[in-house]
Amino acid sequence: MVTLVPVDTRTELTGFLMSRRAKLRPETVGLPQYGERRRVPGLRREELAQLAGVSVTHYTRLEQGHGRNVSAEVLEAVAAALRLTSVEREHLTNLVHPPRRVPGPDEPHVRTDLRCLIEGMEHTPAFAHGRHGNILAWNESAGRLLGDLDALPPPRRSWPHLVFLDLPFRSMIDDATEWDLIARQHVAYLRLSLGRYPQNPDMDAVVESLRSSSADFRRLWAEYQVADWSGVTCHLRHPVAGDLEIAIDVMKPGGEPDQWLVTFTTEPDSPSQEALRQLAT
Repeated sequence: MVTLVPVDTRTELTGFLMSRRAKLRPETVGLPQYGERRRVPGLRREELAQLAGVSVTHYTRLEQGHGRNVSAEVLEAVAAALRLTSVEREHLTNLVHPPRRVPGPDEPHVRTDLRCLIEGMEHTPAFAHGRHGNILAWNESAGRLLGDLDALPPPRRSWPHLVFLDLPFRSMIDDATEWDLIARQHVAYLRLSLGRYPQNPDMDAVVESLRSSSADFRRLWAEYQVADWSGVTCHLRHPVAGDLEIAIDVMKPGGEPDQWLVTFTTEPDSPSQEALRQLAT
């Protein structure tokens, strides 16, 4: 049984800022180098504070997790100095000023029209998942491609659990590079969601379960990557359908900010399309 350890926002803020500071080099941001041996990778705190135009004391307190009183202007200056993407800036803001929880169910039901859309994709495996990758609705084709989703207990019926902990599914992705790309997307999105939904027991439970059960997850989680979903193409070696070249696309249905539609498609008139059609019938 996994012991739930709530994710500490201050620790997250410290790790995130340190990881981004470590990625920068003095020569790439216009700072002089004097040939001295650097004991840590990337920029020093003093150098980052100089780039951001803030005091070393202010930046140090921020990196130590004391960010509640930091202004939006200071956060923007730090984000610019760290060369953060728009999604990383959102994450930084969420860690410093956590969003308020909106009253209502933590995981709303899938809309009827979205369920009909999924079920109508007769030859296209598809499912809808929630905030932390929990699979909420799926069609028969998805079950045949991914395995018996009905047989999985709800805590393990999730997209990240399939990728990291479901051995039959993971064994279908025999290219380590492709698996790593998919795994990194899951980890980066989970970390983004952690900031969007602070103090969420379900989110904490998913992260702790993966962290305690998967060395690969722990390795990638330690990198503090943050990103939204994006599509990816991979090769699956399915035990029934054989070799499949699959495009995994992720879309956000209109009016559902906390749910995503995932589809598995193939090139038209390709051997993979025919094999997927045979699998679905």
